[in-house]
Amino acid sequence: MNLQDRVAVITGAGSGIGRATAVSLARRGCHLALADIDGAGLAQTAAAIEAFGVRTTCHRLDVADRTLVQALPAQVLTDHGRVDLLINNAGVALGGYFEQVSEADFDWLMEINFHGVVRMTRAFLPHLRAGDDTRIVNVSSLYGLISPPGQAAYSASKFAVRGFSNALRHELQGSNVAVTVVHPGGIATSIAKNARVADGLSTEEIRRRKAVAEKLLRMPPEKAGEIIVRGIERRKSRILVGMDARIAAIVERIAPVGYWSFLKLGVKG
Repeated sequence: MNLQDRVAVITGAGSGIGRATAVSLARRGCHLALADIDGAGLAQTAAAIEAFGVRTTCHRLDVADRTLVQALPAQVLTDHGRVDLLINNAGVALGGYFEQVSEADFDWLMEINFHGVVRMTRAFLPHLRAGDDTRIVNVSSLYGLISPPGQAAYSASKFAVRGFSNALRHELQGSNVAVTVVHPGGIATSIAKNARVADGLSTEEIRRRKAVAEKLLRMPPEKAGEIIVRGIERRKSRILVGMDARIAAIVERIAPVGYWSFLKLGVKG
């Protein structure tokens, strides 16, 4: 896929994988509509791609807000005239065993990680259909391949993104709209540091859990962004980002029930 002079909408573009993906796209001459709830982060991303000379707009957006999501396509079309790529990257994390996590926190995460992807897809799909060669890119996770204890909510949301993406790909087969699902492994972003934690956990337990999580976040986001964009160029339906994601995908396929007995040895704190 030639990305020169295409227009991409990216959620969660204010930091981490979203920012890195925006930079990789801008390097290829792709114009960008950057969306994030963090206005300061959006400004920093826009500054990071300014030198590439692409047309860039910033949109304050909470993907859990139906009204804001429904209004975004008109804004993007007014500013850019077209949409070729929708990259649903916005996401949050929530740590704790299922019985420790409140219903409100579980629903909060699902509204952003899964329903946000569905809302954005519903809002932009008619406009993507109007293009000649377009693509939806949904960012799942390593935890959309495997399901560790303490990640019931997060893993549920990322498996939902995976299932939604795969079914949508089949539904759109033969059309001008393709679908890619991305499974990043441990990327060195701030998601673990900013994660919500279940009520009732001690300060020491929270510190320990975040330390274990951050230890596994090793790949620079810039490398992850480049892998994702190269996968888009190659029209890949699934992109595994990092050796940890590749290994997990293989082990889960070989031992779909017992894989955690092997994988847990690498994540002990």
